[in-house]
Parts: sequence; structure tokens; C-alpha cells
Amino acid sequence: MAPDRGVRKTESLRLDEDKRRALHEGVVIPAHPLALNPHRQLDERRQRALTRYYLDSGAGGVAVGVHTTQFHIRQPEVGLLEPVLRLAKEEVDRARLNRPLLLVAGVCGPTAQAVEEAALAASLGYDLGLLSMDGLEHWREEELLERAEAVAQHLPLFGFYLQPSVGGRVFSYSFWRCFAEIAGVMAIKIAPFNRYQTLDVVRAVCHSSRCREIALYTGNDDNIVADLLTTYRVRVGRQTVEKQIVGGLLGHWAVWTKRAVEMLAAIKKIRSQEAIPRDWLTKAVHVTDANAALFDPAHGFRGCIPGIHEVLRRQGLLAGRWCLDPKEELSPGQMEEIDRVYAEYPELNDDDFVQAHLPRWMETFSPGKG
Repeated sequence: MAPDRGVRKTESLRLDEDKRRALHEGVVIPAHPLALNPHRQLDERRQRALTRYYLDSGAGGVAVGVHTTQFHIRQPEVGLLEPVLRLAKEEVDRARLNRPLLLVAGVCGPTAQAVEEAALAASLGYDLGLLSMDGLEHWREEELLERAEAVAQHLPLFGFYLQPSVGGRVFSYSFWRCFAEIAGVMAIKIAPFNRYQTLDVVRAVCHSSRCREIALYTGNDDNIVADLLTTYRVRVGRQTVEKQIVGGLLGHWAVWTKRAVEMLAAIKKIRSQEAIPRDWLTKAVHVTDANAALFDPAHGFRGCIPGIHEVLRRQGLLAGRWCLDPKEELSPGQMEEIDRVYAEYPELNDDDFVQAHLPRWMETFSPGKG
């Protein structure tokens, strides 16, 4: 049932102007994996190397503590949420980039937990919180909106529409219409893997009073290129509002990130043209096919994190595919599918770039010595 509420305006926390502009122009934001050793403990050297890889690839942000980082990092016996957030921030500070870099922290759990995680991320210098609804399937939409308002008091929000097959749920158009009115919402990651539900979010934002204040990002790994190429035109009263999905926050972009940055730059140029070149529609299919090998939809996405790890292992960025859960491994036939897309779409990988820079990324570093 749609929420029946008057949305309470909250005092908005702000991004600085350079980061706000970058967010709205559209950037590549990889979802940061977790580097483990054979004992399934944090491999700090490789964790730092991954962040360095994303920064040198030209990514405009990194998302840490999200699904790709493995939600188990929050379990008390694991205790890795703060360390992985801190390591990424240290590497960003050390890089001294000459461009804005958006640090996005995953925020999960019931209201008290989500507020605590948002406050932690803010204290570490993170810019945005990617607010997951995972595990809250029985909460009413009204309750989830109140939770979002509470979290937005501590950290600007990156909303997140997650597909039901990996822990998300279907939300009403009215939910997103109300969500868009929360003053702390800066962006929304649209990842239901469903065109109808994607349109719900776009329409809701276009109809909100904050349409121009919210950047839309794709998380639809099955439709990345088409999402980024599409201009949405929504009738609002007597006017037609145009909205673009400007960038992506994607687990898919945790690998072959250099090529993702190049692809988004090319798409931005195409957006100004009268027509989309036909070969881009073919490229869109190739990217989706490659994603299917990595994300394992054939088995309900059970192999999505090991699939990402396998590519990073081949490149030398990870030592193995290990996940915190020993049962989390490649699905039957997934290795062969990764072999296939590597062979069929060599233009999608950035192996040469990684090999050229890997020794430097793997250099040890202690805070205060770099």
C-alpha cells in the first residue's frame, strides 16, 4: 500500500560544490570488493591495491561497505566495516587527486544500526551513504521513509532500489515520490533489473520538487549501456521534464574499470548527438552478456561476488576468490562462461592496464609514510 504522509522536510547536509557537480555530470563508481587471504582474513595490501586501481582508472568515486564488499563485514566476529571504510579513505587522501572523488559508504540495517553506520562513515570523511533496504522486507513503506529521514540527519543519502532476487523488494511509485522529497537525498541508484520499476523511480523524481537536486545512477547490470544512453521525458503538468541516468554505481564496474571510465566518457559525447550509433546497441548487448557471466543470473546471482573476484584474481589484484562465507563460490559452469566472454569480448577487459601498474599498486604503505 502506498504511504499516506506529508513528507517532513529535513535539514539537508550538503556536498561541496565540486563533488555535487561531479555527481550530477555522472561518474563511474565501482562497488569495492573485499580482499581476503586464504584464512579469510583481510588482506590489507590487496585491499589498498584495489582502491588504487579504481583511482588510477579514473573512477569518480568508490562505494565501500556495500553488497560487493560483503554484508558479513558487519558481524561482530568479523568486525571489518570500520577497517575497510578507513583504508579506502586513506588511499583517497594519499592519492591527492586533482579531481573530485565521491566516497560512498554502504548503510544497512534497522534505524539505529543505519544511523550508527552513517555517523561512522561521516566521521571518516565519507560523502554519501548508499541506503540499503536489505533485511527489512516486512517494514512498511512509511517506516522505511522515516528511517531514511533519520539517517539523512547524519549523512547525505544515495537511495538504492535493489532487485528482489538478491534481497531487495518492490516499492510503489508513491514510495519513491516521497523518498525524493527528503532533503538529504542527493542521488538514487536504480537497480531493480526491471524496466517498469526503473520507470517508477524516474517518474517519481521528475514529479518531485527536488527533481534537479537528485542525480540518477544505474545499478541495472542487465541494462547498463541502454540506461546511460536514454533520455527520459516525463510530462509534469503542462511541461515536459527531461532526466538522464548520468552514471553508474555498479558491482560490474569493480572489474575492467578503466574500460568503464572510457565507455562513460564516450556515452556522454553520444548524448549530444541526434542519433545513437547502431554499434552502441550491439555494445550494450555485449556488456550485458559479459555481466551474465560475472553475475550468474543463471543460478539466481549466487556467484556474483565470486565472479567479480575471479576476474580480479586473474589480473593479480586478488590472491584468490575467497569470500567470508566459505559456501560462496562460483556456480557450476560459471568459470567456463567467464572464459567465454573473455575470449569473445577482449575489448571489454583492461588486463594490459592492470599489468602495467600492478607492481606500484601492490607497494606496501603505512599511514603517515606516503
